[in-house]
Amino acid sequence: MDFTEQAKTQAIKALEHCATKKGLYASGTKQGYTSVWSRDSNISFLGASLQGTQFKKVFKNTLATLRRHQSPKGQIPNAVGVYEVLRKSYVSYNSIDSSLWYIIGEYVYQRTYSDSRLFKKHRKSIERALRWVQYQDLPEEGLPVQLPTTDWQDAFPHKYGYTINTQALYYIALRLGGKKREASKVKKLVNGKRTDLVLFSKKLGYYLPWAWKDHDGDREKEEWFDSLGNLLAIVGGLANQEQALSILRYIDVKKINRPYPVKAIFPPIAPRSKLWKSYFSKCDARTPYHYLNGGIWPFIGGFYVASLVKAKQLSKAKKELQKLAEANCLGRKVKWEFNEWLEGKYGKPKGGVYQAWSAGSYLFAEESVRRKKVLFFS
Repeated sequence: MDFTEQAKTQAIKALEHCATKKGLYASGTKQGYTSVWSRDSNISFLGASLQGTQFKKVFKNTLATLRRHQSPKGQIPNAVGVYEVLRKSYVSYNSIDSSLWYIIGEYVYQRTYSDSRLFKKHRKSIERALRWVQYQDLPEEGLPVQLPTTDWQDAFPHKYGYTINTQALYYIALRLGGKKREASKVKKLVNGKRTDLVLFSKKLGYYLPWAWKDHDGDREKEEWFDSLGNLLAIVGGLANQEQALSILRYIDVKKINRPYPVKAIFPPIAPRSKLWKSYFSKCDARTPYHYLNGGIWPFIGGFYVASLVKAKQLSKAKKELQKLAEANCLGRKVKWEFNEWLEGKYGKPKGGVYQAWSAGSYLFAEESVRRKKVLFFS
C-alpha cells in the first residue's frame, strides 16, 4: 500500500470517530467540536460518500438534523449541538454558507447513492434554504450579500458584501439545482460584466476576497488571497480555464501550498496593518501564520488538489496529494491525527484532531486524482 492509499485508510478511520446517531460531528474527540456543523459535515461527505454505503446513514442523519432545526425564515443552522457553553446555545445560526453547504449536501447525497427519497422529503426545505440565501441579495443584483464573520472565517478576517466564497458556493448550488439562467448571471457578474460587481482581478490574477460599494471609483474592497474562495471557484466552474491557471500559478509563485497545502489566506495580516481590527487580537488568528491568519488548513488542501485535477494538471495533483497525505499524517501525540490546521511557516500541527473535514476533503481529493476528474461539480 502506497502512502496516499494508507492516508485513505486512515481518513476513513478518522471519520468513523466523528460518526454519531445525530450526524457527523466536526471532530472525533470529546475535547473537539462535538456538534453537527453544516459546512464541516457536507464538505466531509464530498469524500465520505464515495466510500460505498459506509457513511450513508450518518450522511442522512446529518441532513435530517440540519433540516429539523431550520429556522422559520429558511436559514440552515451553522451548528447543532452543545458547543457554545457560555451562551448555553444548542443551535446557532448567523452564517450564510451553512445554508449553501446544506443545499449542496442534499444534491451530493441524491447523486452519490442514486436515492431520491430523502431529497423528495426535504425538497421544500431545500427550496426554503435557497430562498433565504436569495433574500440576502440586498441590491437585487443577483448576488447574495453577507455581513462580516458570517461564513467559515467566523472571527477573522473582516469581509463583507460580495465575497468570493459565497458567490462560488451560490453558483454551485444554482448549477446543481438546474437553475442555469441564475447561475449564468452570477458567473458573468463576478467575472466582469459590470465593473462595480466584478470580483476577478486581472491585475492580481485571482478573485478578490470581498468587495462592496463603489464610491465614485473608490471601491470598498480588500486584495489578500482567499484560498478557499478561489479554489471553490475553480472546482465549481465559476472560473474559466485561463482564470483557474492564473490562480494556481499565484499559489505556486507565493508558495501558498508550502510546506503543505494550503494556507487559508495570503499574505497574513499583521497587527499594525491598516486591515487590522481590534477584535482580531482576541482570537487565534492574532498571530501571523496561525489559525485563519495564514495557517495551513488541510481541508482546503483537498480543494487545491481537486482544482489541479479540474485544470488538467494531473501530475502535479498527484504530487500535491502526497503532500496533503503527509500533512494529515502529522500529529502532536500520534500519527494520522488529521489536525484542524498547521502552523503556516513550518507545518507544526495545531488545533483539534480527527477533524472530519480534513479527512473527508482528503478522500475527495484522492478520488478526484484516481478518477482523473472532479466529481459532483463537473
